[in-house]
Amino acid sequence: MSRHRRAIPKPAHPTQRNEPLPWERPKSLDEEAEVNIRLREIMGHPSYAEADRDVDFLHTDAMRGVRLQVDYLKAEQGLAARDIRHCVVVFGSTRLREPGTAHCELDVARRAYEASPGEAARERALRLAERRVELSRYYEVGRELGRLVGSAARQQGDSHLAIMTGGGPGGMEAANRGAYEAGAVTVGMNITLPREQYPNPYLTPGLCYQFHYFAMRKLHFMKRAAAIVALPGGYGTLDELFGALTLIQTRKAKPFPIVLIGEDYWRKVFDVDFLLESGSIDKEDRDLFWYAETAIEAWDGIRAWHETNGSSLFDGTPA
Repeated sequence: MSRHRRAIPKPAHPTQRNEPLPWERPKSLDEEAEVNIRLREIMGHPSYAEADRDVDFLHTDAMRGVRLQVDYLKAEQGLAARDIRHCVVVFGSTRLREPGTAHCELDVARRAYEASPGEAARERALRLAERRVELSRYYEVGRELGRLVGSAARQQGDSHLAIMTGGGPGGMEAANRGAYEAGAVTVGMNITLPREQYPNPYLTPGLCYQFHYFAMRKLHFMKRAAAIVALPGGYGTLDELFGALTLIQTRKAKPFPIVLIGEDYWRKVFDVDFLLESGSIDKEDRDLFWYAETAIEAWDGIRAWHETNGSSLFDGTPA
């Protein structure tokens, strides 16, 4: 006598059931009169939230390592998805003005000073406005450099090369703007600060990242840097510049070109020859960077450096 063979059952629905499971309903009010009150207290407590949705938990000191990981990984995955492998990284002051803006500010400062001649605060404001007009030419240098890099990448059909900045205004905006005007992708690495800031509007949507940790932001600047170009800047620019020089000096990072735009400005900011004569650095450390005055001079120098080095900006592999 043969057994009745059971038919192969239909696959179960991935989420739905015909009969609910016991935990799909709360305990009956007949069994526990205060069930609703108790469940609200239990389920409303932060301990009940899933760990990745519990913001307070994620911001505890014990979770700092995890926060560092995600701070790094979000940008890393985004850049990798766009296949951006190397960048010309541009630093520069957030206070660097467009020439037109600088001249308008100078007119305002001049009128204010003429209305109260001899007033110290207005005299200083006038001097600063005059200085900003002088420095505003470097906004155009940054903008032209962005155009040159963006245009070269497009002409080569190379989507792996991009301009990268800190994503803010001033010199950073100038470089992103030039690349944007050339129709190229352009990257911004912004940072959260106690006072709200906005990214500049010339970044490629999807390629502007906001970091909590300066350290992770610096890591990304260095990881894909095929060159660093520093426009005139202040503490932030100096921080990034000296960090890069130290990493290359100690060979924690492989050498790449570093160009300082505006020799007169930079020689006043720091006296590298004094450091050399004092024995604080060696001659080879002095030769880790050079000066340029124009965008084409900087870009030609970067390309020549890579040619001498036997590396390429356009072959799709890290520079």
